[in-house]
Amino acid sequence: MTKSELIDAVAQRTKITKSRAEQVVNCVFDSMVTSLERGEGIEIRGFGSFTVRNYKSYSGRNPRTGHTVPVPPKRLPFFKVGKELKELVNANPAPIGTAAAPAPATEPEPAPGPALETPYTPYAPPAPAAEAEPEVTEAPTTPGWPSPSGFGEDG
Repeated sequence: MTKSELIDAVAQRTKITKSRAEQVVNCVFDSMVTSLERGEGIEIRGFGSFTVRNYKSYSGRNPRTGHTVPVPPKRLPFFKVGKELKELVNANPAPIGTAAAPAPATEPEPAPGPALETPYTPYAPPAPAAEAEPEVTEAPTTPGWPSPSGFGEDG
């Protein structure tokens, strides 16, 4: 869902104009950003919580040149999903045409091992039909070159 789709949804559900819904959505986002800028957390019960995580400075590496680059300390927002939202997302499969969510774990999965009806057999492509080559019993040697065994047997 994009921001404009969110504005449309708010306008439809609350029966207000789109411009008023846009003001509401922008006000909510601005309030959230201001709280995070101050380092305050945001907790929305049933949805999740936003916090600010502090990261120390460290020495990184420029992948193009390989040179060591100092990375300054930083603060980044972090979202932790709430229990209710997680359960709702896992309970409802994704609609057709989108990434499918894993099925809810209603039945225990069978334990691997001898209880399986069909054992796993790795795929082996069929061997290509080749002409039979004559079997070589001893390696040919070239005068002046060491033998294949490397122990100085001259042939």
